[in-house]
Amino acid sequence: MKPIMLAVTFCLSALIATGAMAAATKTVEAVNKEFASLKGQQVTVSGKVVKVNNGIMRRNFVHIQDGTGGQNSNNLIVTSKQTAKVGDQVTITGTVVLDTDFGMGYMYPLLVEQATIQVR
Repeated sequence: MKPIMLAVTFCLSALIATGAMAAATKTVEAVNKEFASLKGQQVTVSGKVVKVNNGIMRRNFVHIQDGTGGQNSNNLIVTSKQTAKVGDQVTITGTVVLDTDFGMGYMYPLLVEQATIQVR
């Protein structure tokens, strides 16, 4: 058993060291189109902040666009304890969450939640 555990530990260490387990880098359009297969996964997206709503339900809602996508796939809503300003170029990393219902009519089919926001 010990040789097997050692091999598994070595393989996982190699994956982590090479970044193979890092968040997938996607475009705004790709996240919008691939949302079902991305559920629960971490993604990284870069883009421009186009709208910010701070301090709602103990989180900040940041909308980003990167020039990809059409009318229904060009915007990504991110929630975070961090924030940014409209016009900032940012890179976010967070978890894809589907069908979030905050009540009172606030239903989001797609969010990237608990994101880190890095202003570039």
